[in-house]
Amino acid sequence: MSDQAKDERAPDEIEAIDAAAERAQGSVDGDYEALVRLLKENEELKDRALRTAAEMENLRRRTARDVQDARTYAVANFARDMLSVSDNLRRALDAIPAEAKASGDAGFTALIDGVELTERAMLSAMERHGVKKLAPEGEKFDPNFHQAMFEVPNPDVPANTVVQVVQPGYSIGERVLRPAMVGVAKGGPKLAAAPVEPGPVNEQAEKDA
Repeated sequence: MSDQAKDERAPDEIEAIDAAAERAQGSVDGDYEALVRLLKENEELKDRALRTAAEMENLRRRTARDVQDARTYAVANFARDMLSVSDNLRRALDAIPAEAKASGDAGFTALIDGVELTERAMLSAMERHGVKKLAPEGEKFDPNFHQAMFEVPNPDVPANTVVQVVQPGYSIGERVLRPAMVGVAKGGPKLAAAPVEPGPVNEQAEKDA
């Protein structure tokens, strides 16, 4: 189209063409802004969904752990109360003189057997519910499960070894119901630390050296 033809266009036609071009450009710009906004909203929704999923998974794990703890430790208070009964049975047996045990009296022997049977049955029942007796003589002292009452000088035994159990302790799961009252050795050699296993050879480090 010649310049003369362009010049001969009516002003209204030129304005219409310019307006259409502006609308087209505006439409493109608007579509781009809408696309950017939608992409941003999509990323925000994805991030929100991921956070929600993570929170739900954490909640599921906490709930499962709480349920497991409830099952494991539900009898803890009852078991702790029963420890005094078990202690009294043991005290009754320990209080019987050796001469009386050796007398051979049938009635007395039956009484002793009955008390021992009751003690064993109680300990067995408690163990079925996760309660374990702690009698750590000869083991390394563990402050989480043992309570040191005194020290025993003994150079032949590694230091901090339990050499005497004054009163057995009890645990349930990973918790202590009652620490074992113990005497520990002192003056002996220190307990050897567990040997450290050598790790894999780092070939790159050897090359650098």
